[in-house]
Amino acid sequence: MTEHHRHKKPEDKEESPTPPENGGTVPQTPPEGQPEGNAEAMGQVPMIALSMEEYSALQADNEKSQQQCKDYLDGWQRERAEFQNYRRRVERDQAQAKMDLTGQVVKKYLVILDDIDRALKKRPKEGEGAAWADGIELVYRKLQTILESEGVERIPAETQTFDPALHEALTNEDSPDHKSGQIIEVIQQGYKIGDRVLRPALVRVAK
Repeated sequence: MTEHHRHKKPEDKEESPTPPENGGTVPQTPPEGQPEGNAEAMGQVPMIALSMEEYSALQADNEKSQQQCKDYLDGWQRERAEFQNYRRRVERDQAQAKMDLTGQVVKKYLVILDDIDRALKKRPKEGEGAAWADGIELVYRKLQTILESEGVERIPAETQTFDPALHEALTNEDSPDHKSGQIIEVIQQGYKIGDRVLRPALVRVAK
């Protein structure tokens, strides 16, 4: 025999697979170009065949769900707007109730202010009476400051044009120093709290 027949090249030798121990099965190698594992193992979503009836039913359910979401959103927005309006109405009512209560209490003390105001108009200019009047005026101003802190204000009247919503005319008289409709003198101070008139100012008005 020649040397060519005695020695075969390794690449020409056909090796049969070695049988597994204990009688196991031989692992199968997938054909070249085919990935190992199924579609789910590879992260792919398997295709599902649907009939036209099933597809139409799913599409109808989706549209129904979207409409329900829209209805729920619209309802929530309406409820929120109604709640905001309710809260503002409650806050406004509470502020008005507080103002009404303050006005009722203040009215009882306006007569005291009137008495002090009239007394100060005739205050003595000299002597011990003048010092006493200064003390009374200090108390008067403190009382006015307290009322102002509660939102109570004097109604402007002196030299103002007569306003029937704010003033009450006691007399209408000729006055060469005032225009027609101008207030000549304030007989009694008027007060208001916010936009509400607690008591109109009593005034003399020029014709």
